[in-house]
Amino acid sequence: MGQQRFRAMYAQHYEAVLRYARRRVGADAAPDVAAEVFATAWRRIDAVPRDALPWLYGVARNTVASHVRAERHAVHLAERVAHTHPPGTGRDAGDQVAARHLVLAAWSSLAEPDRELLALIGWEGLTVRQAARALGCSAATCSVRLHRARARLRSALAQQERGGAGELQGEQDEKGQAWV
Repeated sequence: MGQQRFRAMYAQHYEAVLRYARRRVGADAAPDVAAEVFATAWRRIDAVPRDALPWLYGVARNTVASHVRAERHAVHLAERVAHTHPPGTGRDAGDQVAARHLVLAAWSSLAEPDRELLALIGWEGLTVRQAARALGCSAATCSVRLHRARARLRSALAQQERGGAGELQGEQDEKGQAWV
């Protein structure tokens, strides 16, 4: 029974979990994240609710967080190496790059819970109720958090457009200096 249920769940939701992972960790690491999510689902098949996708997104969220922590550590090491041998500076690639930088800076200035909630709703297409289940809170709490997260994103975008585009707000190294 569990094996059949797992196979059906895998067939129905693998692509959605893979897309979720791809948007958060990139195309190279996404299959590994998806595999870990389904390995967890297999180990805990009796705990998986009937509507499995929000539960799978919750597992994926935790798996991505572990992956991101490992990547952050690797990036930190790479930055330390880069500071000892800085590459040559290049020219600005254009307005599209500048606009992307504004959005990235605004997105990066948000707290991780705001980014995750906005991504679950916007990228993954979950309803507020489904996102609430993935995040482990009530639908009412999720709705309020979503409203506040959207307001903070609008504010961050406006701030970046007014001239805060030089720094990624809220991102600092161990010395308290903002990352650029």
